[in-house]
Amino acid sequence: MKLSARLTLYIQLTRLHKPIGILLLLWPTLWTIWLASNGHPSLLILVIFTLGTVLMRSAGCVINDYADRDIDLHVKRTQDRPITSGRVSAREALYLAAGLACAAGLLILPLNNLTLWLAIPAVFLAASYPYTKRFFAIPQAYLGIAFGFGIPMAYAATLNTVPPVAWVLLLANVFWAIAYDTEYAMVDRDDDVHLGIHSSALFFGKYDVLAVISCYALTIILLGVAGRMSGLGSAYYLGLAVAAGIAVYHYTLIKNRLREPCFAAFLHNNWFGAAVFAGIALDFWLK
Repeated sequence: MKLSARLTLYIQLTRLHKPIGILLLLWPTLWTIWLASNGHPSLLILVIFTLGTVLMRSAGCVINDYADRDIDLHVKRTQDRPITSGRVSAREALYLAAGLACAAGLLILPLNNLTLWLAIPAVFLAASYPYTKRFFAIPQAYLGIAFGFGIPMAYAATLNTVPPVAWVLLLANVFWAIAYDTEYAMVDRDDDVHLGIHSSALFFGKYDVLAVISCYALTIILLGVAGRMSGLGSAYYLGLAVAAGIAVYHYTLIKNRLREPCFAAFLHNNWFGAAVFAGIALDFWLK
């Protein structure tokens, strides 16, 4: 196979052509870098965490497809994925995931020891998440921890400590992840029932829409608490108000539980994360 064709397969496998996952992972990390640095982030830390986010999300996608290679055979939407279709071997996929994770590990070597130690559970969370849908009723909560572990790491890298506000932000990210990934799970509900896979959409059942909106509300409340703990002002809360408006818009998309609008709501969460970040950045800029 030509190198260009192999690279195309790797791009598909790592989902680099679908950046929404990178953005949903990156926004909470950027929130934290700005908060921890009082609006004056280190360029080195910003570059390391941005590149690390891309690498670790890519590695997570490869592990996800490796873990689901047999399940994906039975779902029309995923039958043509590189591992499932046999165009990339399972062993090759593991080598790729390991290479991406090692590259991310090398990136953080210039940082302090606390950040290096926190990288260990971060890698474990990223590697183990794909398997949680087999036995956790709400694997989306685990995803929220995995996607949000850049929060304590960013505080550690900047301050060499992890203050209490970091865990408030991490909890907010857990509820946000349950909200947006439930929207995604509502798209695959029928396939998950057929394959016996757990998801929050199945767990919440007929209360799925209420659960999504409740999780958005808890996210906003916790972000408000984090803002108060960080001494943020009105510009930040304006950003939270915009984020809340986006959540209301998502309700209009998912209320009828139709596949395409639910998926559109999931994708639109990029703007939720961006609104929160804009509020943080604007608040520090005005001070």
